[in-house]
Amino acid sequence: MNTKSSTSILFPCQLAVVLLASALAIPALAQQTQPADQPQSTPPVAQQPSPSASASSAYPSDKEGFWGHLNPFARKKWVHKRLDPLNDRLNELDQVNAKNTRDIQDVDSRAQAGISKAQSTADAANETATTAGTQAQTANGLAQGASGHVDQLNTTVHGLDQYHQITDVDVSFRSGSPVLSAAAKKQLDDMAASLTGHEGYILELEAHAPGAGFVGIQHSERLAAAVERYLVTEHQIPVYRMHYVALGNARVASSDSDDQKTAPVRHSSVHVRLMENSLAAQDSTSPHGVASVAGAERP
Repeated sequence: MNTKSSTSILFPCQLAVVLLASALAIPALAQQTQPADQPQSTPPVAQQPSPSASASSAYPSDKEGFWGHLNPFARKKWVHKRLDPLNDRLNELDQVNAKNTRDIQDVDSRAQAGISKAQSTADAANETATTAGTQAQTANGLAQGASGHVDQLNTTVHGLDQYHQITDVDVSFRSGSPVLSAAAKKQLDDMAASLTGHEGYILELEAHAPGAGFVGIQHSERLAAAVERYLVTEHQIPVYRMHYVALGNARVASSDSDDQKTAPVRHSSVHVRLMENSLAAQDSTSPHGVASVAGAERP
């Protein structure tokens, strides 16, 4: 009797304990056990950690809870814990990109400055070369001009004492008289008329008179002085342009034959030669056309 009563009292309590234990054991058993249709998994082989595994180790691992891989009841703390490493990594990448952008801009600005400086230097060098070329051409022109001027001066210097005969006349006198006749004056007038306004000429006077020794020389000197005096007083020919020599009865070359043999002096005369310096007379008309005694002009 007592046994039955105790049994009846304990049975509900034991049943409640068994049910509670079953409720707690079922979820744990569901997580630990595998389906029967799946083969028994072999023990994992030790492998080297992969880059993805090492990369993922930087982030906190998820713990499988009661609901498996997905936790439908995630909190803000859990979300921030997952996103904060990603945000830090993104911020670091942004900083690296910004630094690279600044470095690229700095390199580009320095490259542009170098290119501009090199272009300025090249332009300055080109301008200097152009100026030097112009100066060289100017110097070459000046050198050529100086060379031509030197050649002209040399020609002028060498030609200062170079005279050539333009024409000549023979002024005849009566025997023993130094008085000019009308015909003699006409000859001198014609020669002097062509000399007006001209430069670079001289008159050579050779006086001849018969008579031996000093007598002939003295007489021929009076003849030359008479011709010179007439040209100075009547035609204003400067004295420095006339040069005379008294030869007396010195034999002169004969103009009647080609062999130029000397002939004795037969009568008194003054031979006047018009000589011209081509350099001194180059700016004026040459006094050509003065007729000689024979009517011919000598070059």
